[in-house]
Order: sequence, then C-alpha cells, then structure tokens
Amino acid sequence: MGRAAAFSFYPGKNLGACGEAGAATTNDAGIAKTMKMLRDHGQATKYYHDVEGYNGRLDSIQAGLLHVKLTHLAKWNAQRRERAAEYNRLLKSVDGAVVSPYEGLRSRAVYHLYVVRTADREGLMDHLKKAGIGTGIHYPIPLHLQKAYATMNYRKGDFPITEKAAAEIVSLPMFPQLTAAQQARVVEEILNFTSTRARKHVETEAVSLTTAERTA
Repeated sequence: MGRAAAFSFYPGKNLGACGEAGAATTNDAGIAKTMKMLRDHGQATKYYHDVEGYNGRLDSIQAGLLHVKLTHLAKWNAQRRERAAEYNRLLKSVDGAVVSPYEGLRSRAVYHLYVVRTADREGLMDHLKKAGIGTGIHYPIPLHLQKAYATMNYRKGDFPITEKAAAEIVSLPMFPQLTAAQQARVVEEILNFTSTRARKHVETEAVSLTTAERTA
C-alpha cells in the first residue's frame, strides 16, 4: 500500500506495550537507513550525527513484552471481530437510534474501537455512566477546527459531515475478553435510554398538541 508504514504500540492498542512504543516498517533500503538514523539522534555511526534526530529507540523490556503478545494477536483480533458482530446483531433492536460502524466489503476491521453514532451522545453517555458502563469519545474535535491548524483558515461549517460525525460518535466497551453477557447488558441499557427518550418525546408532543387545542 506504500513505501513505509507506522504502528503504534500504545498500551490500549490491539498490540500494546507496557508504555510508549511504536515501530515503522519499509522495504526501501534508503528509507530504512533514514529511519534508523532519526530514531538514534541522527547518528549514522556512533557519535557521528549526520542529521538532527530523536531518541526513539524501543527498549528491550517493551520489545520483550510485544514479542510475547504478538503470538496472541491473531486470536485477539478474531475475538474483537466476534464481539463486533455480536454488537451489530444486538444493536439492530435499537431501531436506528444508534448507528453501528460501517465495514466495507473490501475491508477487514480489527476493531481497536467499536464506535457508534447517536444524536444524543451526551445523554447516552451519562445514562451508561450511571449504569456503571464506561464509554469514550475518539475524537470530539475535527482536525480542521484544531488550534494547531488555525493557519489553514478553516471555519466551523466548512466540513459539515465531519462536524456532524464528531458530535455523534461514542466508543462502546471493546476488548478481546468482552463477554456476550456484558454486551447484552450494554445494549439493554442503550435500549432503556432510547425508549425513555422516545417516550418523553411522545409526551412532549402530546402536551404541545393539548396546549394548541386549548388555545384554538
């Protein structure tokens, strides 16, 4: 897919170290040489710095942990796919109030996160929190609205679909050891929230209609 690739081994990732870690791969000898120099203070040879670099070497303890965990990665990813399929099945009962993630026909997701979309994100998150179920937001602010890119002069409204998605996304619990019973409870609480919200909406509509009739 490209001349080089980068991987994060942050502890929360599918293959995670015990601290900060990452790796880069390439089959281009020139890029490989540059990578090795950049990760080691720009040194081509010890004490000879050809360029300004960084201290980005992976320590042996992190490498050892990753080496052991790598043997389990295929199994863990398969379990994540199974959990995602179960979420997809359960969330069909929510009747569109919560939208499951889309996976294209040519894609094979490993579900580092299971991200859904809902119009009342804050309300849902608050309800799940009270039920003892953790959620997360990845990520609430689109790139074009980040201060770091202010020089590009983008404004709110320039990318309406992105902004709408950023305001609706929420990550549900997802990890290889997640059980079907735990998922059922998550979705049960989502159903409790959406049904209560729908009932309140109907009641509000009824009150509005009654008021209109009285003033007619």
